[in-house]
Amino acid sequence: MSAVFTSLPGTALRADARTSGSEALHPAAGEPPVKAEVEFELAPCTATPVERALPWPRRLLDNAPLRRAAILAALALVWELLARWTDNDLLLPTFAATARAFAAGFVSGELLEKAAISLSLLLQGYVLGIAAAFALTALAASTRLGRDLLSTLTAMFNPLPAIALLPLALLWFGLGAQSLLFVLVHAVLWPLALATHAGFQNVPEVLRMAGRNYGLTGLRLVVHILIPSALPAILSGLRIAWAFAWRTLIAAELVFGATSGQGGLGWYIFQNRNELYTDRVFAGLACVIVIGLAIENLVFATLERITVRRWGVQR
Repeated sequence: MSAVFTSLPGTALRADARTSGSEALHPAAGEPPVKAEVEFELAPCTATPVERALPWPRRLLDNAPLRRAAILAALALVWELLARWTDNDLLLPTFAATARAFAAGFVSGELLEKAAISLSLLLQGYVLGIAAAFALTALAASTRLGRDLLSTLTAMFNPLPAIALLPLALLWFGLGAQSLLFVLVHAVLWPLALATHAGFQNVPEVLRMAGRNYGLTGLRLVVHILIPSALPAILSGLRIAWAFAWRTLIAAELVFGATSGQGGLGWYIFQNRNELYTDRVFAGLACVIVIGLAIENLVFATLERITVRRWGVQR
């Protein structure tokens, strides 16, 4: 590496009365420079390394999956110690006993069958709720009547627990999947509609004006401008709606299990509670938790990573 330093002597800047300043600063072509250029060789900077490896404790702390695994291991240890201290398998089985019951239910296929039933109903209700929520919020974003309708309906039905509508659903639709779908749509519709509408309201007016300049109005404005801009709020609403729907489904299946003797994971938990198999009850609850973690980390986290984080909208 080398650097070139050119000195500007002060004598060249002093012009006499017969020489102008521009002639002193810019000598005529062919004349030698006042002072020759000098090159200095600079030694490469190798005193400090360009890249330094972090110590292993810091690398472990920066590993998010490892941190979460450590939290789960700590919770399992606390559970095991508390169960051994109470020493009552009927009230609180140990973590090891629950793990054996979970593995047995998984190997026999019973847990997988119940989980498939629950997830099938959940997916149907979730999709129907998403469609209804986007239709309602698109109407609210396009017309004044739609905004009034959305604000009135959400104020009425959002505070109403979905499980409270189950007796009415049983009266209207009887014992079957239709009653479960009714309460699931109610659990998904209102939180998602509120989150989506809030995201639409936070879209900058500049983007709305840009869309109108391109001739976008009504549903086209919603699809091309509002939804991409409000996607962080929409993803948050999808997360909340999924949690509400999952909890509502398990609670509703407990009632369906007590009345009709069939259902998914909720019925599995209820049946084993009646037979005093507490380890299987905890295994069913663990299956509910595992499915929740899988949906959060495999579906929502991936969707967030390939959209809003990739676009730089969300950290």
